[in-house]
Amino acid sequence: MTMTADQIRSFVLRYLEAEQCYIMEKHPAYVTVKLSPSADKDLNHRPYYWSFVERTGVTPETMTCTFVFDPETYRELQPHGPPGGPQPGVSTAAPGLAGTAGQPSAGSSAGAPAQTGTAPGGGQAPQGDSILGRYFGFVPTSFTARIPRDEVTYGSRRLEQLFTAVRAKGKYVRLFEQHVPEQPRRSATVPYDTWLAVNYKVELACDMKRSEIHSLGIQLQTGVIRERFMDWIAPVAFTPQLPAHVYITPDRIALPRAVLYLEEHLESKLAKYDHRWAKEAQLRLLDEQARIRDYYEALLKTAEPDQRPDIESQYAGRSREIEWQYRPRIRISAINCGLFHVSSAKPPAY
Repeated sequence: MTMTADQIRSFVLRYLEAEQCYIMEKHPAYVTVKLSPSADKDLNHRPYYWSFVERTGVTPETMTCTFVFDPETYRELQPHGPPGGPQPGVSTAAPGLAGTAGQPSAGSSAGAPAQTGTAPGGGQAPQGDSILGRYFGFVPTSFTARIPRDEVTYGSRRLEQLFTAVRAKGKYVRLFEQHVPEQPRRSATVPYDTWLAVNYKVELACDMKRSEIHSLGIQLQTGVIRERFMDWIAPVAFTPQLPAHVYITPDRIALPRAVLYLEEHLESKLAKYDHRWAKEAQLRLLDEQARIRDYYEALLKTAEPDQRPDIESQYAGRSREIEWQYRPRIRISAINCGLFHVSSAKPPAY
C-alpha cells in the first residue's frame, strides 16, 4: 500500500500545524515553511547549534524549508530557478561585495557606516541583533539565501523522517472528550469513563507477508473490550485538558491487567484464523531444506579435506537463511496507545 501525493501533503500539513510551524507559502505541489524549534530539532540534524542555543539562552533561529509533493508540477512552476536558488524578496548581492570586519563594502565610501540588516516591517536591525553578530562580531548581511528543498514523496528520506518523528511523539496520549453542557447554568458534574486503547500491528509472515492493524479498547471500569476502537471514537472531539464540570470515574482494572486482557483477546481472535497458509509455508520450508541438504551433502562427499570447513560453513549459513525466510510466524507489536476519557452518560455513536 502506497500513499498518494494528496495524502502525503495532508499528512505533512497536519504535522506542521501540530508543531506550530509558520507556513509562508502553500501550494498543492509544495509548501514553504519556517520550522518551529521542535520541528527543527526533529527534521534537521543540528545538535551543535541547539546545544549552543541551550547553553546561551538566546532566541533560536530556525530553518526555512520547502517540501515538494509533486516534483513535475514544481519544476513547471519554477522553470528558471535552480534548486536551492535565490528566493523572492531575499538579497541576491554577490558574496564578494559584502563588507568584512573593519573594511567597507566595495564601491562604498570609506566613511560610510557599517551595513545593517533589515528587520521585519522594514526597520533597520543592528548587526549585533543576530546570534553570530552578538557573539562573534560583525557578520555580513548581504548574501544569497538558499532555502533547502526536499521531495516528500512515498519512500523518500524526508517522509520517513517525518514518520519517525510522528511515531516518537504519538506513542502515548491522554485525551478527554470535549464537554459542551446542554444547560450552561446547570452545576451538576458529568461522569467520564476511561478507555485504554492500543493499536496493534499483526504480521503473518513466512516467505510471504500480510500485515493487519487491530485497534482495541478496554473500559477500565467494566472490562468491556471494543474492536475498531479508533473508528468508534473518530466522531468525538477531544481536548488534552480536563473540561469543567467533569469527574473521572475510578478505575476498577489496573493498566497491566487491562493490557493482559487486550493481548488475550487478540490472541483468541488470531487463533480462529484459517492457518492453512502456515501449513503450506511449512511444506515449502521442508522442501527447500531437502533441496539444499541434497546439494551440500553431495558436495561434501567429493570435497577435499581442506575445503570441507568452508562448505560446512556455507551449508549452515544457508540453512539459517532458509529457516528465517520460510518458517511461518505471527508477530504482534503495539504501534501506540492512549487513555481516552469519554462521557459515560452519552457514549459516542458508531
